[in-house]
Amino acid sequence: MNQERSHSPAPVRQFTVLLSTTRRGARLARRLTTAQLGRWGCRFTHAEHIVAELANNAALHGRTPGRNFRLTLTVTGATLRVEVTDTRGDLLPTARHARPDAESGRGLLLVEALASRWGTEVGPAPCKTVWAEIDG
Repeated sequence: MNQERSHSPAPVRQFTVLLSTTRRGARLARRLTTAQLGRWGCRFTHAEHIVAELANNAALHGRTPGRNFRLTLTVTGATLRVEVTDTRGDLLPTARHARPDAESGRGLLLVEALASRWGTEVGPAPCKTVWAEIDG
């Protein structure tokens, strides 16, 4: 007897919010991430640190007057995808090594170290999305 097994797709949970491109908006992104993952009962090590870095970069380098940045959290199975979209598609982030005495410039190196993978997607114009995934 041949039995067919039906595999249901992994459940997907998604949260999206627009935040001001300010330090306050970046702080709020981190807090909302912690709260939302808690509501879902999900534990992803370092998620709040990754969100803090990406949101801070959006507030500092992706700022366009009068425009917000978007934070999207998507959990599919055992993977969390963090996306931060801003309106500065002309400025693409790169992980670089800062001088030892520099007070900034290490954020994407931290994201690279903590995330399973990360990258950038350009578009639709004038936007870019910086994303990071954490495998649970």
